[in-house]
This record gives sequence, structure tokens and C-alpha cells, in this order.
Amino acid sequence: MRVAREPIMARPLLKIHRYFRRKPVRFFSFILLYLTAGSLVFLHSGFSSDTSTTGASGSGRDPLISEGGGSTGAGSSTSDGLRLLGRVFKETRRAPRRFGPPWRKENRAQDAPEWAGRGFDRTSSWSHGAKGRTTKEMDDGRDPNQVEEPPLLLILDDGTAYKVKEILDSRRRGDNLEYLMDWEGYGPEERSWVHRNDILDPNLLDTFHATHPGRPAPQGREQTVHAETSSSKYIGCYVDDTQRRALRGVSFLDYKKMTVFRCQDSCAERGYLYAGLEFGAECYCGHKIQAPNVSESECNMECKGEKSNLCGGPNRLSIYRLELSQESARRYGSAIFKGCFKRPDNVTLALPASSVIKNMSVDKCVDMCTEKEFSLAALAGEKCHCGFPTPLFTLHEREDEELCLQRCAGEDFESCGNNDFFVVYQTQVQDNRCMDRRFLPTRSKHLVALASFPGAGNTWARHLIELATGYYTGSYYFDGSLYNKGFKGERDHWRSGRTICIKTHESGKKEIETFDASILMIRNPYKALMAEFNRKYGGHIGFASQAHWRGKEWPEFVKNYAPWWASHTLDWLKYGKQVQVVHFEDLKRDLFSELKGMVIFLSLEVSEDRLLCVEGQKDGNFKRSGLRKLEYDPYTPEMRATIDGLIKTVDTALRKRNLSGVPEEYKPR
Repeated sequence: MRVAREPIMARPLLKIHRYFRRKPVRFFSFILLYLTAGSLVFLHSGFSSDTSTTGASGSGRDPLISEGGGSTGAGSSTSDGLRLLGRVFKETRRAPRRFGPPWRKENRAQDAPEWAGRGFDRTSSWSHGAKGRTTKEMDDGRDPNQVEEPPLLLILDDGTAYKVKEILDSRRRGDNLEYLMDWEGYGPEERSWVHRNDILDPNLLDTFHATHPGRPAPQGREQTVHAETSSSKYIGCYVDDTQRRALRGVSFLDYKKMTVFRCQDSCAERGYLYAGLEFGAECYCGHKIQAPNVSESECNMECKGEKSNLCGGPNRLSIYRLELSQESARRYGSAIFKGCFKRPDNVTLALPASSVIKNMSVDKCVDMCTEKEFSLAALAGEKCHCGFPTPLFTLHEREDEELCLQRCAGEDFESCGNNDFFVVYQTQVQDNRCMDRRFLPTRSKHLVALASFPGAGNTWARHLIELATGYYTGSYYFDGSLYNKGFKGERDHWRSGRTICIKTHESGKKEIETFDASILMIRNPYKALMAEFNRKYGGHIGFASQAHWRGKEWPEFVKNYAPWWASHTLDWLKYGKQVQVVHFEDLKRDLFSELKGMVIFLSLEVSEDRLLCVEGQKDGNFKRSGLRKLEYDPYTPEMRATIDGLIKTVDTALRKRNLSGVPEEYKPR
């Protein structure tokens, strides 16, 4: 019987089969090795294909890059230093691209003027490296045809930004001024037009307009002038002697960003009547001008922070008279001017320390009371009285300043009062009668809410309540920054019962009904929205940046938060058990009476001495400086129409509860 021969490959395959059956782990290891090798071969073939494609092009550039101009922009000598553009571009998931900032594609290099492209070799292919760098790169041993990755974004406090090589052109689109940007590290096809407000470096604009005077420019740049606003009036150029200043209040310097508005706002915030700018960068404040005026031509230096305005000259002040708001505090040096007051009935008891001073001046009286550690200095002709605000001398009934007009013997321009009417200043001495605070001695089961819309002054109200009552306030939340500023009740659980009231921004039936009573703070929505926007982007006493105000964050914020302002008040009025309504503006206007009513509502004994002490330090550390107030109205007509309707709704709801309604300043204008 004949048997067929086995195929030649059968025996080896059979042996391999039997081998892997006995050792299956080795079989799987073999399969993994095989797949890995195949992957490496596949990747290698891909790289080889890329290289061959690049070589075939003969230009050494990425095939995704379109034909552009030459390698450098006109005027490349200005490229030293970083130029920043501040619009924040949010990255979204999309197909990967090798070059180009992620903004719209319609504003490309085709919008560029003819002169912006001079000096370009338009017949050659564009490469990411500039032609001027090619020789240096070859000397350094680098391939000039190698495509580089685009530069990384700059991460700033306000978001991302891009480096700018230079500005090529400017144009007007309606009321907007736009600039054509040549981006550092990007090619001509990526040039784009951007809004003037998105450029963070003012020197970039100065350089462009200095070299292109005929191109569209910001209003006022063509002529350098003294700037007047609705709250100030320019009155002239004056001599300033370093030994005897024309304005003798506070002063500050800024050799990079000084502007007329910043100096005026700083002086007005401190209650001074005059603001003066000198040498382009120095700001001086005062109540009297104690120097002669000179020719306007001697105040000829541009402000460091705005080239369109003049800021004095060498030993010359450009002086403005300020229109002070009612809340501004006039100062004399470090002392705050409180006003003219009638002599108290028992002056010895009301103002326990006094002395006759030869050649009386404000400085001498303030210094004496400061040394004796009193918070008030009262000038009465040649006599100086010192003390604290008390029920005998409350400082609530101011008299006409004309009644105190008697020149000081040692001061030419200040009034020192007389025997019947005192000129009163608040010194830098802290009144400690209201500084002690503690937790409640026994835990309370009666929970009182201090409720408000965000930005309505809740933190400030907590500060006032703690000083007036001597007890800590709590919070529905926890804010470490407020705890570090002295709000020790911030760390307690809001149900602990150890605090006099609990801060909350919550609304809705369930949350409101957990409280047994509430103080409801309401503030003008126009002010509250701006305050909360500043807090959101700048902290409790900080400010949002211009990029946030002019970007999409502000309109989106108003759209979402304005209806909440109304619904928050309506919910507390509807579901609150015992509601005491306090308007922020009324509290500022008449702090003593409003705060007294809040203390009574909290079922505590009123101490008038503590309340008078609170009046002297009402701001605490929770008031924003005035240096960064907006110079324009951020509300559009559409926003105002929406907010005005919400104000009417809240006003109607308050009146239905037999309350007084919203203050007059809330109402639509």
C-alpha cells in the first residue's frame, strides 16, 4: 500500500503548532511582536512619503501654505521688542492647521494697501523663516527650508495675546478705527484688521502714527490740547516751586502711564478741589493754588500715558478745577475735612483736650490732636480742640462754610474758624470704640439672612454691622480672602448660630424659607452689575480689565445677571418671613439712621458711640479706588431698555408691600 508524501512545509508548521500549544504565552508574544513591526514599517513609509513630497516641491515649504508675498514686512527694523495684541481668542476643536492665528479669514492680506507690500519678492515661494535670516541659519548649520512650528501664544492675566511685528495701515469702519497687523512669526497671508482697543501696547500706535501721519488716527491725536471733562475745567498754567509747591496736598508719579483723567480722578477721590500735572508724569492735588500763573506756552509737555493731552512742563503745572461728588472727602494733607460746625453746648465735655496755639494753622492743630491720639481736630480761631464724635458733638448738622471763614494766623489760604463755629478735621488716629468683635455668647436658633444680589454692597454691610454690633457675621459660602481680611465668621458653618447674621446671594423658595428673618439689601442695578463684574474679574476691591469690558464677557454678563437682579428681590419679598429692606444708596446717604434701624431689627441694644465710631471708618478695606473708573458708558440702549423695565417691576412689587419703592436715581432716565 502506497502512502502519499507529506508536503515539505507540513512538518515545520506541525512542529510550530505543537510548540505553541504547549506554550501559549509565547504565541501571543510573537503576535504582538509581529503587529509592532508592522506598525513601525507603516510609520516609516509615511515619513518617507512626506520627505519625498517636500523634496519634489523644490521650495522646502509646507504644501498647506498658500502662495504669499515675501518673507518680511515693510519696515522690519521696528521689530525689536514685543508688540502685543490683547483680544482673547478662544481655541475650539477643529482640523489641525500649521500656521496662522485663529481669527476670521475674511480680513486677510488682500485688504493691505499697495504700499504695505513694497520690498517683497512676490515671485518666490513664501517660507516661514524670513529671507533675511536664511544666510545666518545656513551659517548656524540649520536648514533654511525646514518648516518651523508657529510661536506659542502669550498667556496674560486677561487671557491670550499675540506678538505683533508692526502695524502696516489704519482705516475707519463706521465709528471704529482698525489697524492692519503684521504678526510676529506668521506670513503675509495671515495679516488681519483688528480694533484699536485690542492693542495693548500704546507705543505701537505711537510709532505707526509718527511714521504715517496721513493715515486715519484716533480723535484728538492730530492736536495736543488740555483736556476738559464734564467733571473738570482747565484753568491755566502755573509756576511750581519744589521748595514751596503750588498745590500742597497728596501727589504721585507715573513716568509710563500718567493721564489727565487719572490725575483728576485721584485728586477727586480724595476730595481735593484742584488737580495739577507737571513734567508729563507728576500729579499734585490741593485745595488752594499758591503760585502765580504763567503763559500757556510753558505747559507744553505731553502726558506719558496719552500723547493727545498736555501735562504741564518743567516746574510748570497744568491745573484743573474739579467738580466734586457729594461723597468725596476734602483733605488737608492726611487729614479729612469734615466741615463747619456750631460750637457744642459743653465744649469741655464734648472735646476734652484743647490748647491755644501761636500762629495757628491746620497742620499745627491736626498734629497736636494726632499726638494726643484723638480722631477729631477742631479749629476755633487761635484755639485747637481735640476729641471723638459723641452724642454731644455728632457732626451731623453741618453749617455754611461762610460762618467759619476766618484766616489762620499761620496759614494764608486756610480757614481756622472762630469761637462760635469750628472747622473740623478727622485725623489719622483710629477710633477704637467700635473695633472689638466676637462671636455670640450663646448659640442662636434664630437665623437672620443678610441677603443681596451680588454687587449690592453685602461685604460693606457686613463690615458696618460688625462694627456697630460688636459681633461677627457669617456666610452661606466660604471666601478665604474675606476671612483673611478679618471676617472670622466666614469659616463657621452658616447654621452654627454663633454669628449675628448670614450673608447670602441665594434666591428661590427653599433657600429663603430656611431663614427666620432677613435684611434685604437692594442697589441700583446699573451700579450693582458693574460692581459684580469688577468683583468677578478683579476681586472684592479690584477691577475688570478693559479687555473684559470691551469684549463679549460684558454683554453676556448683563444678559444673564440683569434678570437675576429683579428675580432675587421678588423672591425674597414673596417667600421671606420677616424682611427689612435697606437700599444701598440710603445707607450711604444716612448711615447713622439706616444702620441704627438694622441694629434694632437684629434685636440688639443700640450704642450711639459705636455708631458714631462707625461713621468715621465706614469704608474699611472694602471700597474700590477711583483710579480705574470707566471713561465711557458700558450700557447699550438695548441693555438700558431691559434694565429699566426690571426696575419698574421691582418698584411695583415694593409698593404693593406698602414700602417706599426704589430711590429716584434708580428710575429710568
